[in-house]
Amino acid sequence: MDLSYSTEEIAFRDEVRAFLRDKLSPELAAKVAHHKMLTKAEYEHWHAALNARGWLANGWPKAFGGAEWSAARRHIFEEECAMADAPRIIPFGINMLAPVLMKFGSKAQQEYYLPRILDGSDWWCQGYSEPEAGSDLASLRTTAVRDGDHYIVNGQKTWTTLGQYANKIFCLVRTDTTSKPQAGISFLLVDMDTPGIEIRPIVLIDGTPEVNEVFFTDVRVPAENLVGEENQGWTLAKYLLTHERTNIAGVGFATAGLAALKRIAAVERSGGRPLAENPHFAARMARVEMDLMAMATTNLRVIAAAEAGAAPGVESSMLKVKGTLIRQAINDLTRRAVGPWGMAFPSEGVEGTNLPHPGPDHAGSAVPTYLNYRKISIYGGSNEIQRGIIAKTMLGL
Repeated sequence: MDLSYSTEEIAFRDEVRAFLRDKLSPELAAKVAHHKMLTKAEYEHWHAALNARGWLANGWPKAFGGAEWSAARRHIFEEECAMADAPRIIPFGINMLAPVLMKFGSKAQQEYYLPRILDGSDWWCQGYSEPEAGSDLASLRTTAVRDGDHYIVNGQKTWTTLGQYANKIFCLVRTDTTSKPQAGISFLLVDMDTPGIEIRPIVLIDGTPEVNEVFFTDVRVPAENLVGEENQGWTLAKYLLTHERTNIAGVGFATAGLAALKRIAAVERSGGRPLAENPHFAARMARVEMDLMAMATTNLRVIAAAEAGAAPGVESSMLKVKGTLIRQAINDLTRRAVGPWGMAFPSEGVEGTNLPHPGPDHAGSAVPTYLNYRKISIYGGSNEIQRGIIAKTMLGL
């Protein structure tokens, strides 16, 4: 995206591009570009490369081992990584749990867990959603009963993204069943190897087990793994979700997606000329691009405010809604651009074989990506819930 950068920022952009040319293999970039599910080893390899350069925790304060980049640097880095088809940084430890530990965790928790997030010793997943508690998260039923120096945890979490790769899970649990829903919730750190935990994959239509169910049966968790105070977990949960929702905006991914869409529209034809010259389609692309430019500016403002010590507030809900709608609009236009080639959907999960896509390379992932990314307006708090937060907070409704 064409923003006005300083000389120092342009030099940093060149540094990022050089790093990506040197460290990002063409094979891995191709896999990301075609929206293939990456292995745990591939994610870990990329995290290790970033950490070795000091760029993995680019938003963390230097006091905790981070790079403490400016908002502009973070924007440049995310955009360049997306444009180069680099793997995303898995957010659960770096961008979600870490800010909670920095603000609410004990010194012992910070000293133990934060370095392990950086060096890859721990892969975290998120234990928030339940079968009866999705957007209405406060209705969660997983319980944690204090028993001496431990909590006994029973219940179920669902839609746990990449839980099959994780060795740790941060969970919201109910520690008081007599108070109002929000008042009886606590925030626990749980080792996935603890007896009584079972992970069951949820296989998606494309055959990938991206999400999971996690069951807890009399799981003993040390009381020292409580973050913050007992029954005050709702405060931590909201703090974490503001960071998650800001990240879901995905400005870099949307920028890369729009660039790919423009390339497709330049070669696909409609009425004997490039689709990009079709007035109706060109107008829709232009509208998405204008929305993306406005969102990128808002995203920079929110990140800059966070650097000054302000926790993202209702702005994170605004970014979450707008960001997901923009990314879905880009995916929809891409699906439309590939035309009949988008109808083919061979996969191991659907056909029982791994046949190559019969159309051009750019068409193979159009429909799977469109279908998969319908989820982004749901996770992190559905867009309907976010609109309610915006209306209540900003309009007093």
